[in-house]
Amino acid sequence: MYGPLTVSRGLLFAMLGLLFGGCASLPDNGAQYVSHALQDTATTALGQKSQAVLQGFPGDNGFLPLKSGIDALLARIVLADAAQRSLDVQYYIWHDDLTGRIFAHALLRAADRGVRIRVLLDDVGARANDETLLAIEAHPNIEVRLFNPLASRSFRGLGMLTDFSRVNRRMHNKAFVADNQAAILGGRNIGDEYFDASSEVAFDDLDVLTLGPVVAEVSRSFDQYWNAPSSYPVASLLGRSADSASLARLRADLAAFIEANRDSPYVTQTGKRFVEAWTSGHPNFFRGAATLLYDDPAKIGRAPDVTEGHLLPQFSGISAQIQQELLIVSPYFIPGKAGVAWLNGLVKRGIRVTVLTNSLAATDVGAVHSGYQRYREALLEGGVAIYELKPGAVQPAHAEKKAKAFGASRASLHAKSFVFDRRAVFIGSLNLDPRSIQLNTEIGVVCESPPLAEEVAGTIERNFDSIAWRLERVVDASGHAHIEWVEAGTAGERRYLSEPEVGAMRRFSVWLLGLLPIESQL
Repeated sequence: MYGPLTVSRGLLFAMLGLLFGGCASLPDNGAQYVSHALQDTATTALGQKSQAVLQGFPGDNGFLPLKSGIDALLARIVLADAAQRSLDVQYYIWHDDLTGRIFAHALLRAADRGVRIRVLLDDVGARANDETLLAIEAHPNIEVRLFNPLASRSFRGLGMLTDFSRVNRRMHNKAFVADNQAAILGGRNIGDEYFDASSEVAFDDLDVLTLGPVVAEVSRSFDQYWNAPSSYPVASLLGRSADSASLARLRADLAAFIEANRDSPYVTQTGKRFVEAWTSGHPNFFRGAATLLYDDPAKIGRAPDVTEGHLLPQFSGISAQIQQELLIVSPYFIPGKAGVAWLNGLVKRGIRVTVLTNSLAATDVGAVHSGYQRYREALLEGGVAIYELKPGAVQPAHAEKKAKAFGASRASLHAKSFVFDRRAVFIGSLNLDPRSIQLNTEIGVVCESPPLAEEVAGTIERNFDSIAWRLERVVDASGHAHIEWVEAGTAGERRYLSEPEVGAMRRFSVWLLGLLPIESQL
């Protein structure tokens, strides 16, 4: 039974919800300023660089995989420093940490040179300080918008509860476009854990720097989101703008922070990497055709089961052409019954299907693992090969141990990539789970380059034994089936009968989560 105290608390929260959530409403967004990507940028330094890289390959695109976090951060900084006309920035998360501030400092430097900068953030994911965003927007060359924002800026938690059905739909896209000539897409947000700078956890991720015709498609996608009714100027949400004094204080804080960290191990290491390759010549770009896939921003206003404007169906033409093998790298992997049937159907056609996802010991979201684990046995029984990342693994994309000076002790898979017959590879923000497929918006690019596809798939597969446990479905003498985790090493195999490197309480909590009817939200 419910006691008087429980009832009182419930009544109190209901009253607070009505008071703070019910009174808050979003401002009219009908008269927002519409802007589009700049088109006359072929003569910029980045335009000329793109032409030089793609010379002799008319119509092709250039692809540079950004495997390490350091290279991924430096690529963004180099593009920001090289931009002469515009920067378009679209992210789900932007942390106020070392790499987040380095990134912000680079944007301010570009704005000071006269570069037009548009920043579009997911309001719930970024959780950025409104005053900081206002201060940034005080720069005459920077505009900031928030996607599908909370109406209540002071009582965000209550606002999420009272308007859950709307604010549960998020923009998970990650895109960075410089001068409409170069774009970075992939799985990385802006924060230390994405750029190998965290001392707690390192997300093993993958981005791709693209040049060529596909960049204009990325810009058109950004414009759709930027001008969507769900994208609100931060000043209109707060009903006021920041003054120049706020920007001056932000500048001073950033400058002091950057100076204080100038000799840190991470900053020292980054100074030795990508810039040298970019300035001394052309990095080793792969070349080929490209197809940009992305969700319609209006997806968040439609029922989850309405597939109009969804990204996943856009794979239909590619998946129908699979002849030999499919490699899926998805940190959050909940295929559902339909996904299991499709993947097992591919195996029946003679196609080798391999999945790399997080182990329970490596995942940062236990609830997702609770949804995934109920489909493992059916996939294994159908012939799908499953590997789960070890928490102490080397990075799959580049088999290097992290330097202890600034490296993390635990790795967690965050890359989202699919390799088709080693002829094409998708790199983007899409997880194969219900949240990415039905609720959030996503983006990614299919790179039709056999050498790139071979590099992505080959590098991962060569390192499977060192980075992951291989799952096997074993049937005992009594006919009962169970899963075993196989660890391959120089001394032979070691087998685990339960989730490795996690305690009983962790396993129990995930099992308990699996009883809840929450799969559609994962």
